[in-house]
Amino acid sequence: MVDRVSVDNLTVAYGSHSAVNGVTLSVPKGKVTVLAGPNGCGKSTLLRAVRRLHAAQSGKVLLGDVDISRLKEKELAREIGLLAQSPSAPEDMRVEELVRLGRYPHQSMMQPWSPEDGDAVENAMFGTGVAQLRDRRLGSLSGGQLQRVWIAMVLAQETDVICLDEPVNHLDMAHQIDCLDLVSRLNRERGRTVVLVLHDLNLAARYADRLVFLKEGKVVRAGDPAELMEEKLIGEVFGIQCRVIEDPVHNRPMCIPMRNTSPRFAVEA
Repeated sequence: MVDRVSVDNLTVAYGSHSAVNGVTLSVPKGKVTVLAGPNGCGKSTLLRAVRRLHAAQSGKVLLGDVDISRLKEKELAREIGLLAQSPSAPEDMRVEELVRLGRYPHQSMMQPWSPEDGDAVENAMFGTGVAQLRDRRLGSLSGGQLQRVWIAMVLAQETDVICLDEPVNHLDMAHQIDCLDLVSRLNRERGRTVVLVLHDLNLAARYADRLVFLKEGKVVRAGDPAELMEEKLIGEVFGIQCRVIEDPVHNRPMCIPMRNTSPRFAVEA
């Protein structure tokens, strides 16, 4: 299996606190990799470091066999797209205006806009089902519609690697499935390499080709969801007692939480 992105002994710190501590990780080309773990385990920091939005104290991130530190910003932005948590834009901005921002890495003073840019924007809007919303103001959209527009903006970058940080955060159940089905379809039909951060372990197991468990800034285990969705391992990583059964619809492992075992939340009798 060919690695599209490789993280080699990466450490990222905020002041004296190491949010990512000596992480080594491979992201297979053309697959969906999901980062999962408890709050504060370093998932978002690791994802942002892959896009070089956080500087590495040590270690490196490779795109194929190229160290991303050697790439110019627009070069990297043409290879890796990132949708951060809870992105924001002016409410009076139109949908098409936001999606067009995804073409920034392809712009230059000599060629500010091209037919290829227009095609990329149209393809992104139609692919995410927001073309009919092109003239709507962002403030008039529902949460699910707005998230599709943000994903369209990332798709308009036409990057091979797409990083999405909690893309279903704050969405209801129907829109969560709708959004992740869209991401899965883009992976299958267009061969995009996708890296997702998800809090919901069952959604992670359902959509991931490769699942990565993180805790306290380190990778605990990485592999097939069927291997990682094991009661003892989930207990060690997430601090819960659970049962793992097979989802009768999707034939994927499903976690049923029973009680919290983390000492941080222990309640005296």
